[in-house]
Amino acid sequence: MTPDELRTIDGDVYVSPRYLAGSTGFGDPALAPLLDLGWDLERDELCNVYVSSPDRKVRLGFLPEGEDDGLWRINAYKDPFGPPTWGVCFNDSAPTEFVRAFTAALAKAYEQGSDAYLVPPDPRHSNRDPFLSVLPLINHGWQLDRPRPGVFATQSPDGLARLEFTGGRLDPAAELSTRAARWHLWVGTSIDFPAWYATASTDTPVGLLKAVTDCVADPAPVPRWREDTHSYVAGMARLTPILPPRPPSPTPLDVQRAAARKPTALTTSTVPRWSTTSRPALPGARR
Repeated sequence: MTPDELRTIDGDVYVSPRYLAGSTGFGDPALAPLLDLGWDLERDELCNVYVSSPDRKVRLGFLPEGEDDGLWRINAYKDPFGPPTWGVCFNDSAPTEFVRAFTAALAKAYEQGSDAYLVPPDPRHSNRDPFLSVLPLINHGWQLDRPRPGVFATQSPDGLARLEFTGGRLDPAAELSTRAARWHLWVGTSIDFPAWYATASTDTPVGLLKAVTDCVADPAPVPRWREDTHSYVAGMARLTPILPPRPPSPTPLDVQRAAARKPTALTTSTVPRWSTTSRPALPGARR
């Protein structure tokens, strides 16, 4: 990492594994991929933020003053005036990097067309198999599990993060407004009181979910301010101090200028030598 990159780090510690880092508290990084496409942004009197695609078929809400802890809600529509085709939620403690991974993938899919951001998972097609969203975690050592009947899960090696996939028929309305969704990622020691969670409804495209699990599985730590980590990690994460950047190495021009500023060295020809011997006797009066 270069000194310039180090100067832009927003934090004084690295948190590892990254799924124990918690939110940065800032929404700008996750909003940026959509705003860069020219999507509309509006605010209400409570400072909630709403972002919409030009055709109103994708809408994002950043809701710090929402009715529940669902800070991020993203919905997509085949008909702008119809019910959502799919919906995703990240709660208020979810790491911002994972939300950005989703919005970056969504922005890319939107540019490709509705076949990319509205196509549902389908195990009959290799590129739309729901298992693809789990594969990045398994490739990084997460273990398969069956916590409850009808639920397939994979768990992190430390047992603190879990992705659950529920089979069978689900209530579409409940998937959009509760944690009873097809895809449920959460961190903590209890599913009832998670440190953070994210959900996705049945027809959420596999590519968007895989972007999140790719980011979750990344072993690289993420920066945070130490005082902001305690409520999330509860002593379970590894915190590594971020060292200040080293001063840049001097260039040849710097060396040349430094040499020019040094005083000229004095030589023995300009300074009389001192001697410990006695000075020669001066001639005295002749006796």
